[in-house]
Amino acid sequence: MKIGGERDLSVDFCGIRFKNPFVIASAPPATTGEMIGRAFEAGWAGATTKTLMVEAESLIVNVTPRLASLSFPGPSNEPKKIYAFENIELVTDRSFSVWLKEIEELRKKYPDQVLIASIMDDASKPDGWQYMAKKCAEAGAQIIELNLSCPHGMPELGMGAAIGQDAELAATVTRWTTEAVRIPVMPKMTPNVTDVGAVAKACVEAGASAISGINTVAAIIGVDLETLVPRPNVAGYSAHGGLSGPAVKPIALKAVATMAKAVKVPISALGGISSWEDAAEFLLLGASTLQVCSSVMARGYGIIEDLLDGLGNYMEDKGFDSIAEMVGLSLEKLIGQTELSREVRLACNIKEETCVKCDLCYVSCRDAGYQAIKLKEDRMPQVDREKCTGCSLCQQVCPVWDCVTLTPRESVPA
Repeated sequence: MKIGGERDLSVDFCGIRFKNPFVIASAPPATTGEMIGRAFEAGWAGATTKTLMVEAESLIVNVTPRLASLSFPGPSNEPKKIYAFENIELVTDRSFSVWLKEIEELRKKYPDQVLIASIMDDASKPDGWQYMAKKCAEAGAQIIELNLSCPHGMPELGMGAAIGQDAELAATVTRWTTEAVRIPVMPKMTPNVTDVGAVAKACVEAGASAISGINTVAAIIGVDLETLVPRPNVAGYSAHGGLSGPAVKPIALKAVATMAKAVKVPISALGGISSWEDAAEFLLLGASTLQVCSSVMARGYGIIEDLLDGLGNYMEDKGFDSIAEMVGLSLEKLIGQTELSREVRLACNIKEETCVKCDLCYVSCRDAGYQAIKLKEDRMPQVDREKCTGCSLCQQVCPVWDCVTLTPRESVPA
């Protein structure tokens, strides 16, 4: 698919062509076949069904409410910008047979889009995993995603993260499933583990064709200071849930890079992707496709237009002719902290023409830095470059873009 500067955004993922790298994640935006169809109409290249279970309609009962959020500048001020969701929603509560019919219908109606079936069972039931995988493949699913990573509700039943946090169990489930189907099997990783690369490697050794990750981060988003009940409040009680949205992007980036260095199979990334810039970062750190959830929850399927235009234009600006040229390009720049150069010494420089004299750089350097900034009589900050160690704290807290820069310590900015 060519867009945004006529760049080719198509992706070959496990031998399956995606017309662009953007996929609806297994989450509320993929609750029904009808919803997935609307996503396809909007321009999404693929979608992952909400996680399927046999007899889900009799086993799954969701609580209300089951979402909470964090926003800037705060819950009582405007404008409100959500940077994190917590959910305590479970897998699909719709029957497996209904889903099979919808998978079949979607594949007939949208032959150019890719449909991924997410499935879940516990680690003691090879027949369950194999039965669901076979049926989904027969209905037309092109990839099977193994939900080994749900952080709430399902682990108490021996499912989700209860499997994904154990490399041996994750490999066992992967092996069962790959033995049952000929289509690619893609285990979904949890971030709630010490070494996600080790789990991914175990799954690949067991036959996985690809890896996806991350699922949500186990979290408690906050406590209502009026009722004293953690959020979301369900009849006076709450439970830990899964955190998603822009707030988890740094965790997801680290996990994707770790997996990309640990395995040599394609990676489908998710975790806080809300802009084309986010998309580009995940691609550069080793992902080939990009699954999106929270941003769709907040802004709808229509965000795909900005994602495609922005990524295509970026590729044109940087001279990338294909997504494949970007994948993993930044991995070689990741090394151990002890290997980083100690030769380059920088110090901060403050541009007086853009400084708004807010004092933030002065206060932060005084109370959490190296006391290298003083205020002149007119409150203009002045840097002692001999004291400055180049930590960049002042640059991070400054509210004005490009007001604070770092330059070689021996040079004196004009």
